Amino acid sequence: MTISGGRLVAIVCTAQIFVQLGAGFWPALLPQMMQLWQLTNSEAGWITAIFFGAYMVSVPVLVTLTDRVDAKKVYLFGVACTVAGHLLFGLAAEGFWSAFATRALAGLGWAGTYMTGLKLLADQVDQKMMSRAVTGHAASIGISGAASFLLGDLLADRFGWRSAFTISAATALIAWLSVALAVPTRHPPPRAAAHKGTGGGLFDFRPVVRNTSAFAYSVVYCVHTLEMSALRGWGVAFLAFVASYTGFADATLSPALVVTILALLGTLTSIVGNEASIRFGRPRLVIAALVLSVLFAAGVGFLGATHYWLAVVLLVAYGMIVWLDSSSLTAGAAGNAEPARRGATLAVHSTLGYAGGFVGPLIVGWTLDLAGGASPMAWGLAFLAVAAIMLLGLAAFVALRPSGLAGDRRT
Repeated sequence: MTISGGRLVAIVCTAQIFVQLGAGFWPALLPQMMQLWQLTNSEAGWITAIFFGAYMVSVPVLVTLTDRVDAKKVYLFGVACTVAGHLLFGLAAEGFWSAFATRALAGLGWAGTYMTGLKLLADQVDQKMMSRAVTGHAASIGISGAASFLLGDLLADRFGWRSAFTISAATALIAWLSVALAVPTRHPPPRAAAHKGTGGGLFDFRPVVRNTSAFAYSVVYCVHTLEMSALRGWGVAFLAFVASYTGFADATLSPALVVTILALLGTLTSIVGNEASIRFGRPRLVIAALVLSVLFAAGVGFLGATHYWLAVVLLVAYGMIVWLDSSSLTAGAAGNAEPARRGATLAVHSTLGYAGGFVGPLIVGWTLDLAGGASPMAWGLAFLAVAAIMLLGLAAFVALRPSGLAGDRRT
């Protein structure tokens, strides 16, 4: 069975939409779940973080295998884990440990789905088309992930939180069936023989790290995902705190709706950011995004706690900055990778990224608890800690001096 590149992109992107529809359910429902299960900020942070932690430890194996095994098989395994994770959460979660375990299973599923889906595309598009193919893939995930916040809130309000998670399992099952039936199998390209002393085994990542043009984007992806997971994981809770603290009662823009808008605009910004990378230079765009992230993260917690509408404006603007270099980073890593090691490169990229994603929610939760619980000062310090880490990422990127891509007009 053969398939055109355009049709493959459409099928994979549609499947990713259905897989990602349940991604925002837990953070969207976080305030009520914390109250229902009497969770501390740190416990809530662990449940959010374990999704990224499970991803982090499993993605080096699952994505690297796509250099030797048909990526479709790994993708279907990942979607099956996602189905099981959401379904078990909806049917069996009763508190911290059961939620922790089922969210870990969902994280394992995403490890076999996200970058594996990208690998299905990257292996079949040319270098000049790579950047836009990555952007389309990221856009489909971003739009679905954004909608999941509002969808989770609406479904839980209408049918209860358990039904919301079982519905997300059903949408992931649709993704599994569409890829299983419509995407052809494809054998990975042959791997060049390694020279003595240079490494080159399937799970030897030293050549990936030595490719500094690709690795620099992966390093920044680590802090980028840390920042994104902190914002997505705690955005609803932060806005709910500001509304309660300031006595704001207008329900026009609920916290879940704000984070949905934030993620949708962020996805659009990611697409615009990638086009700006092509036009003005990828390293320049990444540096600009990092500088803006540091500035916004340093002030959003302190200033936003003073008024709900100010918090909304700052958080949405901050989210757009966070997403600005999202596609540019992944395209930079994939496009600078050696073709025979693209799976390994994306595995390292994802591992570093979701290591940051694992730490991000924990940093916020720990800071809130260490500062004595939710307060304007505690939230300000939590976001300030994120700003400090983004500054380190900026320094590392400048030091590594990565290249752009062949399709970029300036490098």
